[in-house]
Amino acid sequence: MELKRFHWTAESVTCQSERTVQNHLSNGRVDQMKMYDVTGSIYEGMPVYNDNAEKQPRMDRQTNGYVTETRLELNVHTGTHIDAPLHMTNDGETFESISMEKLVGRCKVLDLTDAENHISKTDLEKFEIQKDDFILLKTKNSFDVNFNFDFIFLAEDGANYLVEIGIQGVGIDSLGIERSQEGHPTHKTLFSNGIIIVEGLQLKEVETGEYFLVAAPLKLIGTEASPARVLLFEGLSF
Repeated sequence: MELKRFHWTAESVTCQSERTVQNHLSNGRVDQMKMYDVTGSIYEGMPVYNDNAEKQPRMDRQTNGYVTETRLELNVHTGTHIDAPLHMTNDGETFESISMEKLVGRCKVLDLTDAENHISKTDLEKFEIQKDDFILLKTKNSFDVNFNFDFIFLAEDGANYLVEIGIQGVGIDSLGIERSQEGHPTHKTLFSNGIIIVEGLQLKEVETGEYFLVAAPLKLIGTEASPARVLLFEGLSF
């Protein structure tokens, strides 16, 4: 088997060396690896925030002879996506400020399917969340087929608790990390403390536990968010 080096081009960060890959192969660990694609599909008529028709993607397909090309019109908050601070603060940083290094690494999926209405500090305290963790919140949202106006969200006191711990990032299985909170305190609290926000995850088939996360956004410049393909790997650690 030919071994190749794996590189993440953003900021020329090398995430995996040939030697480490070789060790995984010799230990039989790659054979035990399982991948979960926790990304929502993008298509016309898909669930969008608040069922707002203006947020629907548009696909204009043109065929000339045997050549087909499609023009895609897409809100950057469509489906599974990553927010940047500009989303909620006028002078916030734009998407290119988020380092790819922070979007690749270990993460923890937390089972919060018993949470009602919102996720509070009390809900989070039962988990062993540690500094620099990247946590993914699995709730009842993962079982919704259509947009649920009463989706489970991360409450302000829950966001403050995560800031106290010093986590690196948080993802949730709803198209927004908060609702029904005047001034969007959850977003602002997380952004002001450098915590990455991922929304729109599909966690129905994923069990509680530790995974290796790859959240790969489009390489957009000047925007407040970007759609992303998010993969979780079980049985693989670097």
